[in-house]
Amino acid sequence: MRPLLCLLLALTASGAGVPAPVETDKRVQSDGKGWRLEKAVIKDAKLPRVLLIGDSILNGYQGHATKLLAGKANVDLWVNPYNQSEHVNKLLAEVLTNGPYDVVVFNMGLHGWQEGRIKPGTFEPLMKGYVEVLKAKLPKAKLLWASSTPVTVKGKPTEINAEINPNIIEQNRMAAKVMAEMGVPVVDFYALLIDKRELARGDMFHWTAPAYNLIAQAAVDAILKELSSK
Repeated sequence: MRPLLCLLLALTASGAGVPAPVETDKRVQSDGKGWRLEKAVIKDAKLPRVLLIGDSILNGYQGHATKLLAGKANVDLWVNPYNQSEHVNKLLAEVLTNGPYDVVVFNMGLHGWQEGRIKPGTFEPLMKGYVEVLKAKLPKAKLLWASSTPVTVKGKPTEINAEINPNIIEQNRMAAKVMAEMGVPVVDFYALLIDKRELARGDMFHWTAPAYNLIAQAAVDAILKELSSK
């Protein structure tokens, strides 16, 4: 077992902080507090528990989402730069020991488009495996998949990145197919922002506060809908 995985498993099991993973691609950094497992400070244990999983986009929207859920749910975060892999499925199983959770919103996409990171033909089975881990570890939880956000041209945020964005579209398509097969609703961040590219920050991947507020509201609306149905 790799040293990083051993350390992650030990720290997660003990309730300590998760060591930050490393993203070698400088274009897609954490853009905020960093990669981390962040647990809610629970003041009311009777409230439902929510887990938000995602990349730097989660760093952007989690603050507003947490405020919207204040008094309604205790919110944990797992902000990470992982793509679909057997490795991340093992890490996910350990992170979920911090539950149980009532609702999980999860996303992976902005760190898996680079050539060589996901072998051809493996995206869908790996994504299915990820959902299977969630369902096995949290059999009573409601699951929500969040699609990955558009990628724009550096310095020209209203223009779509012709090199990277087609990969995002294709991975969103494959993920949506898996979610349909496995009965997981989709919160479509991509559709929400594709015609609001004036809200992009201009660094290709990240967004301004108004955009993050939009997707936070969409995520929270979906979370509250699932909580009301439990």
